Amino acid sequence: MPSLKEVRNRIVSVNSTKQITAAMKMVSAAKLRRAQDAIVRMRPYAEKLQTILGNVSASLDSSEGKYSAQREVKKVLLVPIVSNRGLAGAFNTQVFRLVRTALNSAQANGQQAHVLPIGKKAMDLYRRSGLLDAALPSDLASLFDGLSFDKAAPVAELLMKQFADGSYDRVVLFYNKFKNAAVQITTEEQFLPILPAEKKANGGAKSDHIMEPDRATIVEEIIPKSLKIQLYKALLDSHAAEHGARMTAMHKATDNADSLLKGLKLSYNKARQASITNEILEIVGGAEALKG
Repeated sequence: MPSLKEVRNRIVSVNSTKQITAAMKMVSAAKLRRAQDAIVRMRPYAEKLQTILGNVSASLDSSEGKYSAQREVKKVLLVPIVSNRGLAGAFNTQVFRLVRTALNSAQANGQQAHVLPIGKKAMDLYRRSGLLDAALPSDLASLFDGLSFDKAAPVAELLMKQFADGSYDRVVLFYNKFKNAAVQITTEEQFLPILPAEKKANGGAKSDHIMEPDRATIVEEIIPKSLKIQLYKALLDSHAAEHGARMTAMHKATDNADSLLKGLKLSYNKARQASITNEILEIVGGAEALKG
């Protein structure tokens, strides 16, 4: 049985850890509220725009729709979006697992795959993997420092340029989609080429759109802006999901600390009782010896 001092030190240590995890839970809850408001406002607009984007792209010919061009896939760019910090449970691991599956699939199909990591944890993982493209930026972790559309837009432009000039034939995003504070959905989403609109249940294609002001403006301005919004939405989703995952992880850690403290206090009381009993026995034994 451990000594009273050892148990007392463990109680102090666990109690300190509990205070830290409880504080981190409160901080994540405050950040989650702001991040959740941002993605809840953005998601309906981005999803509707993505549907329109698919319909418009399907109506453009190969010379107009450079971002929807379907060609033989020889090179794939995988973009994992994770966090800059840990202590968020399986938040990052789930994305890395999905990326690993995509890498294995690309290699099995004879495709060359590279990774463009967004988030410090992704950069740490892939830095020495040989999967980074020297022509692409190596550090995009600062995107989450005051996340905004203006910060996301240049990254989307880079991805569009890599696809349009033929450097990559497919660009895929991997991130955690925010559902609620306790649930994050690991998502694999094709960014480029733009997927055509889904067909109706009867098998017919959806009706074409009347384009205003003209096709050239749609291609040159609206489609690129729509793609930027899609990337921004993915970043907002991941940002909100991160705080939800961290809040949940810190809540569980705090509960575990409570359970551990109960066990330690019980052990401490048992050890203290045993110590007092031994002292009493020693006193009684000494008194008996004096009488003899």
